[in-house]
Amino acid sequence: MKRIFIAVVAVSLLAACKKVYVEVGTDTQAEDLVLSGNYKRNLVLTSGNTYLLDGLVYIDSGYTITIQPGTTIQGRKGTNSSLIIKRGAKILAEGTASQPIVFTSSAPEGQKRLGDWGGLIILGRAKNNGSFNGIPGVMEIEGGINNAAGDGLHGGNDDEDNSGIIKYVRLEFGGYPFQPDREINGLTCGSVGRGTTIDYVQVSYANDDAFEFFGGTVNAKHLISFRNLDDDFDTDNGYRGKIQFGIAIRDTAIADGSAGGASNGFESDNDGSGSAAQPFTAPVFSNMTIIGPLFTPTTIIASPFRRGAHIRRNSRLSLFNSIIMGWPSAGAGILIDGTTTEANAANGDLEVANTIIAGCPSPLKVNSGSTFNINTWFNDAAKGNSILAGNADAGLGSFNSYTGFNPAPAPGSPALSGAAFTSPKVSGMQIVNYRGAVGAVDTWWQGWTRFFNAL
Repeated sequence: MKRIFIAVVAVSLLAACKKVYVEVGTDTQAEDLVLSGNYKRNLVLTSGNTYLLDGLVYIDSGYTITIQPGTTIQGRKGTNSSLIIKRGAKILAEGTASQPIVFTSSAPEGQKRLGDWGGLIILGRAKNNGSFNGIPGVMEIEGGINNAAGDGLHGGNDDEDNSGIIKYVRLEFGGYPFQPDREINGLTCGSVGRGTTIDYVQVSYANDDAFEFFGGTVNAKHLISFRNLDDDFDTDNGYRGKIQFGIAIRDTAIADGSAGGASNGFESDNDGSGSAAQPFTAPVFSNMTIIGPLFTPTTIIASPFRRGAHIRRNSRLSLFNSIIMGWPSAGAGILIDGTTTEANAANGDLEVANTIIAGCPSPLKVNSGSTFNINTWFNDAAKGNSILAGNADAGLGSFNSYTGFNPAPAPGSPALSGAAFTSPKVSGMQIVNYRGAVGAVDTWWQGWTRFFNAL
C-alpha cells in the first residue's frame, strides 16, 4: 500500500510558488497548491489542504489526479478556471459521507455567486453521435475548453471506458459563461464510459446546467441539483447511461434569462438538429424527484422557467418511478416536442411509466398542431402514471424550504408505493417500492450535502 503524508503543512494560497511535499511510496514530489496548465504526471491532492485552480487545468492522457476525502478545490473567481480530465486520464475523487470533496469559488463565504469559476469536465472514449472537423464520433466539448492540441475533444469506440471515480463530491458556484449558450456546466461528461463511477454528487448555484452528458454510457446514482440556472439534467449526442436516485430543486428567482433561454428539469436531444444520427440519445432515469419553482399556484417565479421534462429533437429518453412537480403553465410537466420524438413515444423507444406529475397547471403538452394524443399515451393504465392537482398531493416532507428541505414521502403519500422494475430498460437498477428519489426512511441525501441560502 502506498504511504501518503504531508511533510509541510503551513502553506499560503497567496503565492503560487509555495508547495507541500508529499511522499508517495519511495518518491517525494512537490505538489503545488495553485494548479495551472497541463499536467503530464500523476497528482495527489491531500486532505486538509485547499487548492486553487488558476485557469484551465488539464490532466493529460495516461495520468491520474487523486483527491483525498475532505479536500477543497477552489476555482479562481471571475475566471474560467476548471479541472479537465482528458481522454485517457483519470480522476479518483472519492470522498466520504463525513468528508466530502468540495469544489467551490475562491471568493470569501457570503460573496460567492453563480458563474464565479468553471466546473469539472470529464472527457472519455465512449461513443457519441457527433463529429469534429469532419471526423465522426469525435466532439469538441462546450465552454471554450478545446485548443490547438485537441485537449477538449472527446469520443471513441470504447463504451466501457473508465475515467475514474467521483463519489461524495459537491460542486458549487461554477458555470462560467464562455459564450452565450456555450457556458461551462457544474459537471460536464463528454463520451464518458460506463467503467466510470459517478455517485453522490451535488451541484449547487451553477450558472448553466447542473449535469450535462454529451454521448457516452456512464451510469450515475444519487445526484442532486440545487438552485442552478438552466437545466438540471441535460442529455445529448447519444448519451445512453442509466441514472437512478436524483433530486432537483429550483430557486424561484434563478432561471436562464438569456435570449431564447428556458430552464427545465430534464432537457434531452438526440443532437442539435434532431437527426437520426446514431447512437441515439436514450438515457434511462428512475427514481427522480424534480421539483420546479411553482411551489404554490401563486408563487412568483422567474419567467424563463418552463418544463419538468422537455424531450425533443428525436431523443429516446425514458423515465420511470419518478415525481415531476411545480412547473408553470407557460411550460408543462412533460413536453414531447416534434414528430420524431412523438414517434419514439408511440413505438416505445421513449417511455414514461409509474411516474407522478403534481402541481403543474399544464401537466402534458405537445406542439401546436400535433395529432399525437399525449394524454392517452401517458394515462394508459398499463403505464401506472398519475396526475395530481397540487404539489401537496404528492405528500413530500418539505419541498419548498431550501434550508429545511426534505424530499422524503410522508405517511399517506402516493409516492410510498407504485414503483415497478419490469421494463428491460431498468434492468440492473436497484429495486425499490417507492417513487421519487428517496423512501420514507432514506438518508442518502443528508450529511455530505449542503442546502443553503447564498444570494
